[in-house]
Amino acid sequence: MFDISTLKFDENGLIPAIVVDFYTREVLTLAYMNKESLEITMAEGRTCFWSRSRKKLWRKGEESGNVQHVCAIKADCDGDALTVIVKKEGPACHLGTESCFNDVIYSAEGFNDFTVEGLAKLLQGRKDNPKEGSYTTYLFEKGIDKILKKVGEESTEVIVAGKGNDKAETIYEIADLMYHVMVLMTEMGISTKEIIEEQASRHIIDHKVKQEKMTK
Repeated sequence: MFDISTLKFDENGLIPAIVVDFYTREVLTLAYMNKESLEITMAEGRTCFWSRSRKKLWRKGEESGNVQHVCAIKADCDGDALTVIVKKEGPACHLGTESCFNDVIYSAEGFNDFTVEGLAKLLQGRKDNPKEGSYTTYLFEKGIDKILKKVGEESTEVIVAGKGNDKAETIYEIADLMYHVMVLMTEMGISTKEIIEEQASRHIIDHKVKQEKMTK
């Protein structure tokens, strides 16, 4: 067990805590903890910070209800900063946004801020508000049978590309398959969070290895 007394708190007894979303790995906020708030966080399993403006302990969500349930806390290599991985209830920012980091001050040419969660939201938007000429809208209009057919077709394309040992083509086809699977998820009301939770519960690799050893 890590000894928190070895952490390097600053001259005010504080250490920066970078809060990260468990599902998306998005940075939600930067807050500060002292030794007491860190101990409370670990004891209660929800984030507790030291409010520098109010000069007191602050349990996230005590007023807003936007509680952050702690999955893990990690210290950096120097022991002077923390990351806190959380499952959050509601927005992380007091302005009502999912993250406090929303104002882009620089973006490299060609940068595409793609996320799986962002794609999921786009697909849900197409389902809720159909757009004429949109392929995604077309799939939703055709319904579950058409969507399943496309998932099957794209699965076959992945197999063909993989069998041909064509890395670039396999990547391309996996991306197509991923998109159509996410259309299916949207059609069935399955969230990315539910898939991540299922994967996290399985320990897939270790479980598979154990199965193979048991059957030999």
